Amino acid sequence: MLSKLKVLVLDDHAYQCALLKDMLEEAGFPHVDTALDAHDALDQIWREKHQLVLMDVDMPGMDGAQFIHELACRGLNPILAIVTGCSRRMSNSIGLMAKERGFAVMASFIKPVSTEQIGSLAAGLLRKQTALAPARTPAGADQSRPLLDRRMIENALRDGSIQAWFQPKKSLVSGNIVGAEALVRWQHKELGLMLPSSFLASLRAYDLDHELLLRMLDDGLRAYSIWRDQGHRIPISVNLSASLLDLPQLPDELHAMVSGLGIPASDVTFELLEDAMPTLAGQFHMGASRLRLKGFGLSQDDFGKGYSSMYNLISTPYTEVKIDRAFVNGAAADESLAAALVASIQLGRQLGLQVTAEGVETLEDLELLRRIGCDVAQGFLISAAVNVATFCELLAYEPNSYFAPLSPPH
Repeated sequence: MLSKLKVLVLDDHAYQCALLKDMLEEAGFPHVDTALDAHDALDQIWREKHQLVLMDVDMPGMDGAQFIHELACRGLNPILAIVTGCSRRMSNSIGLMAKERGFAVMASFIKPVSTEQIGSLAAGLLRKQTALAPARTPAGADQSRPLLDRRMIENALRDGSIQAWFQPKKSLVSGNIVGAEALVRWQHKELGLMLPSSFLASLRAYDLDHELLLRMLDDGLRAYSIWRDQGHRIPISVNLSASLLDLPQLPDELHAMVSGLGIPASDVTFELLEDAMPTLAGQFHMGASRLRLKGFGLSQDDFGKGYSSMYNLISTPYTEVKIDRAFVNGAAADESLAAALVASIQLGRQLGLQVTAEGVETLEDLELLRRIGCDVAQGFLISAAVNVATFCELLAYEPNSYFAPLSPPH
C-alpha cells in the first residue's frame, strides 16, 4: 500500500519541493519529506529509511550523479524517480547510471511535472509493491554473511533452495503466453525469498556458474513437463554465461539433460550473457554454433548494451534478440528511445529473428511496441517472475488450443 511508503523529495528549489509534496500527497502518499540539498537527503534517508526518492539532477554542492554514487557507497537502496529540468538525454544518462549501480528507477520526468505523471508513478509502484526492499542495507550487516558462505550456496543449489522462478513472455499479436524465462531466486529458510542481487555476485565469485546453469535448466525442464501435462507447450529460456562456453562438452551435457526428458531442444533457448566472455579464442562461436546444431534456440540478451552487441548479432546463429529494458522503459514518451526501438526491431526482423522487449512496465510502452512490430514482450506490467504453481494459475486463463499439446515421452 502507498500509505506505508516513506517518500523523500530532493530539489534545491523550495517551491518545487512543496509542489511535488502536494501532488504526491494527493496521489495517496501520506508520508512525504523534503530536502533542499543532497547531504541533508542522505542523512534523512539513512535515518528514516525512505523507500522512494524523487530527485533533481542539477543541484549545487552535490549533483544527481554524485548523490547516486553516495547512496550506493552508504548501502542505501531506495527506489528512484528522476525529476529534472535538464535534457531528456541527460536524464536518461543519469537513470542508466543508477540502474548500473543496482537501483530501481521508476520514472524520469522533465519539469514541469503533471498530476497525471505522479498518478502514473503511483500506479507503477502499486504494481511493484511486492518487489520493494528495505531502504537501508549497510555493507557488512550480519544478515548478509550467510549469503557469502560457499558451502551454504552449494547446498542451496543441490537441495533446490536456489531455484528457478518463471517470467511469462507474451505475444504482442495474440496476447497469449508463448514462453517463460527462468530467473533465479533463493528460498532461504531463515531470510525468506532472496533476489539475485543478494547472492549472485557471491555465487559467481566462487565459480559456481556451471552449477547454477544446471539447476536452472533442470527446474525449467521440470516446469515444462508440468505445463505439458496440463495441455500447454511453453518454451523455456535459460540464462547462460558466455564464459561457460570455455567448456567444450557443455552443448553435449545440456542436450543430454533435455533429450532425456523427451523435450524438443527447439523448445529450450539459451540467453547468452556477455558478463564474461570465454578465455579461449574462438570458443564463443564454437559453443554457440554447437548449441544451435543441437537444435537449441539462442538469444542475444540485453541487445543495445555492450560494445560488441551489433557484431555478435550478425556473426552468431541467434534465433532471438532481446532488447534491453533501458531502451524500453519510457520509450513512449521519449523520441530518442522510440527511434532506437524502431531500428532494433527492424534489424531483428530483417535478420529473421524473434524480437522480444524486456522490462515492459507501462501500457503506453506496450502499445508502442505493438505499433512498431515487436513480436514478444515481458516485464512487470505482464507479470513478475513467479513460482511454478503460480505460473500454472496464469496458464489456466490461456486457451489450451494455442499450442497443440505434445505427447508425453514413452
